[in-house]
Amino acid sequence: MSAPAHARSGGILSDYGIRSVSKYHRDHPYRLTVQGEEKIVNYEPAASQTGIFGGNSNWRGPVWFPINYLLIESLQQFHHYYGDEFKVECPTRSGTYLTLKEVANELSNRLIKLWLRNEKAERPFLRASAGAFNPETDSELCWFHEYLMATTVVALALPTKPVGTALVAKLIQQQGEFGTISHSG
Repeated sequence: MSAPAHARSGGILSDYGIRSVSKYHRDHPYRLTVQGEEKIVNYEPAASQTGIFGGNSNWRGPVWFPINYLLIESLQQFHHYYGDEFKVECPTRSGTYLTLKEVANELSNRLIKLWLRNEKAERPFLRASAGAFNPETDSELCWFHEYLMATTVVALALPTKPVGTALVAKLIQQQGEFGTISHSG
């Protein structure tokens, strides 16, 4: 039996965190008619193509680091309440059941992976920096972008609001203390 279309299309979970809108909606937009006018919400991995929600509507697909961080904290709190007996399927339709703490750890590691070196000794976030770093002299420098495209790790905002993404330091510290940091890509 094959997975449902929305599971095959990428869904809300990406390799680098939770998308703000499921990738399923790229091919299956949500449609709503309000006072005779149709409004459409679809997955857009980068900046929104419409001004439907006023000004900047970049929330419709990218990974927003602060939102992912709040989700991780919430999962940790719910785990504290429900304990190890309560498990959820993660990823959805995978057949793997994890405690809420394990889901929080999984999500943390996906976000941390942006700054860990891969098998080519590259850091994925550097793809978001558009050549601003010299790989020979700036290998230890990091920019913290507000949000990133979930599939290609392209920055969608200048690193002018680094506070949210700099939360990666807290995630690294927590995962280090828990002994659950993952170095696999």
